[in-house]
Amino acid sequence: MNLILLDEHDRLDASCVTLTDARAAHLVDVLRVTPGQTVRLGLLDGPLGVGTVEAVDDGRVTLRCVFEPSAPPRPGVDVLLALPRPKVIRRLWAQLAALGVGQIILTNAERVERHYFDTHLITEATYRPLLIEGLQQARDTRPPRVSIHRQFRILVEDHLDRLFGDGVRLVADPSGTSSIGSVLTQRRGERVLLAIGPEGGWNGFELSLLAAHGFTLVGLGPRTLRVDTACTALLAITHASLTSSQVPDRSSRASE
Repeated sequence: MNLILLDEHDRLDASCVTLTDARAAHLVDVLRVTPGQTVRLGLLDGPLGVGTVEAVDDGRVTLRCVFEPSAPPRPGVDVLLALPRPKVIRRLWAQLAALGVGQIILTNAERVERHYFDTHLITEATYRPLLIEGLQQARDTRPPRVSIHRQFRILVEDHLDRLFGDGVRLVADPSGTSSIGSVLTQRRGERVLLAIGPEGGWNGFELSLLAAHGFTLVGLGPRTLRVDTACTALLAITHASLTSSQVPDRSSRASE
């Protein structure tokens, strides 16, 4: 836990909190805090900050908090994800939050088993603590927004423009020959929606429908990857490409 995340219910007043749950246990048992020590804090969906330990008593930790004036920006990448197997989505919630995702759009696909939508792992009561776990790992405060769609075609045709307006739409598939970096170099500074298929991949109809709604086909090479591996690799490459695309091109400046 690299960040202690708070919410409004934790506050005793504008600047003071007392923790008694797993966060307090982490502060006491792992960090071994003492009065006067400082720890990294964040306010859920709000700013980062620093907490000074005022008291440690019988598993209770009281902190005096100072927060930055504004919240960090929401990550510039959204994910449209064909719902994977329950044990995989359980692992993915924290990973997606840690890697940096603005929203997670879960969808059906031909190669998604229908009973996957019956799992408790896609209920907010289950996934929200896992998202928070990922945020605390990555030192972020902005949990991804989550929406769940049981009908792929209706999602793409009727709802996607509302969920994701202007920006770059990418669909990952082993048949893709363009790299993420090459596409984003031409679309600097834009938000990205990354569509990642199920274990068996998107079918032809799904790829055609996505292409008709503005998605560019990209790939990582011919290997077929597990969903959690593909998500990690694709998000890492996308974030790296976005960062590099924001750096001024010095060679072009030198030639001016």
